[in-house]
Amino acid sequence: MAADGPQPAKKIKLEHNSLRQNVLFGMGNPLLDICAVVDKDFLDKYGLKTNDQILAEEKHEELFDELVKRFRVEYHAGGSTQNSVKVAQWMIQQPHKVVTFFGCIGKDKFGEILKKKAEEAHVDAHYYEQNEQPTGTCAACITGDNRSLVAKLAAANCYKKDRHLDQKENWQLVEKAKVYYIAEAATFAREQGFEQTEDIKEIAKKTRGLPKVNEKRQRIVVFTQGKEDTIVATVDNVIAYPVLDIKQDEIVDTNGAGDAFVGGFLSQLVYDHPLEKCIQAGHYAANVIIRRSGCTFPEAPDFH
Repeated sequence: MAADGPQPAKKIKLEHNSLRQNVLFGMGNPLLDICAVVDKDFLDKYGLKTNDQILAEEKHEELFDELVKRFRVEYHAGGSTQNSVKVAQWMIQQPHKVVTFFGCIGKDKFGEILKKKAEEAHVDAHYYEQNEQPTGTCAACITGDNRSLVAKLAAANCYKKDRHLDQKENWQLVEKAKVYYIAEAATFAREQGFEQTEDIKEIAKKTRGLPKVNEKRQRIVVFTQGKEDTIVATVDNVIAYPVLDIKQDEIVDTNGAGDAFVGGFLSQLVYDHPLEKCIQAGHYAANVIIRRSGCTFPEAPDFH
């Protein structure tokens, strides 16, 4: 954390107000998280393990509707990128709609709920709505301390660039942004032919040195490793930043911790804060999220 000492509230308020709407842009697969405490019979019926993450198969077709009908459910705007930008907006607080999000949903009841949840998170979500596939969902089936996640991407895979991104009013939002985030799930090191090393610092260094179109801005590479150090490679060096300490019995749910780190990081990047503070904000946000069920958070952050 920057050693500037405590700052008066007025100064903090002015800094927050200096941000404009739509300065941070995110694009990805939106999912409606449907969370409920279930019984073992429900897991057995759909062949689910108590602590697992899978993609829905044909046998899970009725799972989502049954979950809503049989159990008391909570809905949250989910999906990796949407989680990250949602956390970023929470960290920023004011003004609302600093974050823009694009993705594809269905014209259905789950789509309407997802739009409402994004609005409640103060994210300026502009979804491409279509009738070919239903809104993507992720069922979080909770038993005790375990969560069995079943994701049905559906509409999330149906985004059409020409029907949404290329529309004048939407492209104007893209041009309005200063920081862009798109999550990528590929095993990066393997794809880049880095198999000869498993040293995360060396992989970060090699990644930073990959060819870059815009040579005016230096690439910064950030690798998170769960409870292990976060590795950051810049043009000058490779640094390991330790994560915040937490007792094992205080951890409720580690799902979404990586998304939360990104959200915290981005919340400071949009202010052009130093890299170290971006990392600290990422660690803070992840530390908050793992103490709660799902990618949820209290009303306001306590990060300075």
